[in-house]
Amino acid sequence: MKQHCLLKLALVLAISAWTVKGATLGRPAAPAKAGPTITLTPQLKAFVKAKEAQARADTQAAGDTVSPDVWAYFAAAGQGKWDETSRLWASLAERCGQYASSTNRKSGTDLSVRNAAWQPLLEVDLAVRAFAYGEPKFAEAFGLGIIESIPPGALYFGGTDPGRGLVTALCKSHVNGEPFFTLTQNALADGTYLAYLRRMYGSKLYIPTAEDSEKTFNDYLSDAQRRLEHDRRASREPKQLKPGEDVRMKDNKVEVSGQVAVMSINALLTKIIFDKNPEREFYLEESFPLDWMFPHLTPHGLIMKINRQPLAALPENDVLQDRTFWTKQVQRYLGDWLTYDTPVTKVCAFVEQVFGEKEPGSFHCDPQFVKDDDACREFSKLRSSIAGVYAWRLNNTKAGADRERMANEADFAFRQAFALCPYSPEALYRYVNLLLTRGRADDALTLAETAHKLDPDNAQVEQFRQQVARMAAQKSH
Repeated sequence: MKQHCLLKLALVLAISAWTVKGATLGRPAAPAKAGPTITLTPQLKAFVKAKEAQARADTQAAGDTVSPDVWAYFAAAGQGKWDETSRLWASLAERCGQYASSTNRKSGTDLSVRNAAWQPLLEVDLAVRAFAYGEPKFAEAFGLGIIESIPPGALYFGGTDPGRGLVTALCKSHVNGEPFFTLTQNALADGTYLAYLRRMYGSKLYIPTAEDSEKTFNDYLSDAQRRLEHDRRASREPKQLKPGEDVRMKDNKVEVSGQVAVMSINALLTKIIFDKNPEREFYLEESFPLDWMFPHLTPHGLIMKINRQPLAALPENDVLQDRTFWTKQVQRYLGDWLTYDTPVTKVCAFVEQVFGEKEPGSFHCDPQFVKDDDACREFSKLRSSIAGVYAWRLNNTKAGADRERMANEADFAFRQAFALCPYSPEALYRYVNLLLTRGRADDALTLAETAHKLDPDNAQVEQFRQQVARMAAQKSH
């Protein structure tokens, strides 16, 4: 039991140590807009008020002692006082014991912060922060675009910070699950988050119990140990542990840690929720790919639908609708130059001119969009996730015609994702990988060199460029 509790602690810390908002190449995160306030819409103000009421009710029911700073945070957020909100959040995040930077990771969690008020407070911060950075019109386009695509009564997994925070804030009522239920797949391995969901949705949805969570942890431990033993015993066979999956034996006990372990457990818990709520439709905004979902996924506007049964192939109409939808989305922000047949060289020329030289030239893009780091990153992430579904189909389909169809769709979607945010590591790495597997080393090198031009002092980008250059040279001989 002690071993299991230590594992749970390590994984909870890893949940937030992993920044789902995403790293960037070539650009730091944009500073918050200048000034002591942010513009709060009536809906956002109502959301902050509802979350504070939820936090007060839950902490009172639990008998929790709550730091005055928690209530001060809600008050500042409700008044749009960004400087005060930001200051209070930094202090609360330090004390909660959850984040990698938290001072209390060693000394222990401050239970006056990390209690039944924490999840409502976190959701407010995710929403308010999205409006404090960049242009609110893009935050609303992101959140409302997702909300309007999901039918009433469905269940939605929001993975990234905006995918959770903006949808939570802009829907009719997150607390009441109106018009649909919003959860995040990233935090399911945290028992306190599951308890929060049970308080909020337990009368309407099946939410994994503490026993479910315990069994899931134990099942993952057993499977991880089995795969570790296989890799040690059969060194010449393909590895069964995933890249980045930190599994080791210490004193004859298995220890696991890190992002991959967290998301493996989250994947098992999402499957329980999916199986135990068969009457609900399910939708996904991806943060980290979950293997079991891939056969079930189809594009659905900005996000994806998790179909009840696995699909042998993606329906042609779904693919066509996806291509049409995203062509219009990209035209809206970047202009109408990027088509199904646009070569990689032109995409890179656009990137160098617009993101590098900061001159739109003949490219009729939205200047506010290309200057908004968060908007670029968020919409690129959405498109890259759908591209990943096409790439998965390519790698797991035997039929030649369908493989070629998926290769073409993945290529187009990744081109769009890279153009939307050329400093996104995910868009760059996944597209380069696709190009290399398709024998297009020259295009892969062009992408890597373009990313390097945006950020010539970044050692990781330079190392990646050199690696792609070596692979391109080998393929040319």
